[in-house]
Amino acid sequence: MTDETTKPQDATSDTTHADTATQDAAAQGTPSVADEAVARKRGIKSYVIRGGRMTQAQTRGLDEIFPRLGLRHEQGELDLEALFGRRAPLVIEVGFGMGKSLCEQAQANPETDFIGIEVHAPGVGKLLDEADKQGLTNLRVYRHDALEVLADCVPAGSADTFQLFFPDPWPKKKHHKRRIVQPAFVELVRRVLKPEGHFHMATDWANYAEAMAEEMAEAPGFTNTAPAESAPYVPRPDFRPLTKFEQRGERLGHGVWDLIFVKQD
Repeated sequence: MTDETTKPQDATSDTTHADTATQDAAAQGTPSVADEAVARKRGIKSYVIRGGRMTQAQTRGLDEIFPRLGLRHEQGELDLEALFGRRAPLVIEVGFGMGKSLCEQAQANPETDFIGIEVHAPGVGKLLDEADKQGLTNLRVYRHDALEVLADCVPAGSADTFQLFFPDPWPKKKHHKRRIVQPAFVELVRRVLKPEGHFHMATDWANYAEAMAEEMAEAPGFTNTAPAESAPYVPRPDFRPLTKFEQRGERLGHGVWDLIFVKQD
């Protein structure tokens, strides 16, 4: 496996892959960052909804567990204390796939609350089924477009950590506009993070790792936490669970790159 702390070269890998400012913008008749993000998502998606059969467990998760642990965009802005029945650190993860990693984190950190956002029904169903079997009470899930949820539902300055692990790399240059790490998305992440909150990204696609680093270098209000010897990447943190795709990549000698930025304002 390529050392994840070194600068990636061109490579391929197997992967699955408004607050006051908003009000001021609306008053002036100019689109807010949230408006721009949602408008972008309506025209250019960073995902494709895939078909396929649902397993019995996945169907159970959506039909039986979602009414209890699921969240809907139309509910509007969350009251987090009422939602979880306490005040606790909050982690938000976008694109959790089949949910194994997120479920492991919620189980290992009962003192922390987690919100997952995913559009694919099988993954949402699988995560909910597993969360119910484990008796997790510190996890809630959206099955909805992430940018709309971040713009409309997550209170500003509420998240301690924001996670984006192995998003679709859209490797062809003509598809790079579909990559989720774009200025509008980054600004929404900054909006929902607390001061000193962390934005943690990981990818096993070298070109996307470089693009993420470049995008974040230009983003206002963030500072890279990477040590000088591995910058712009950080060594793989022990607290990020290994996904099955990452484990497969290790066997095939593929690199994985983590980036962690801290919100400065």
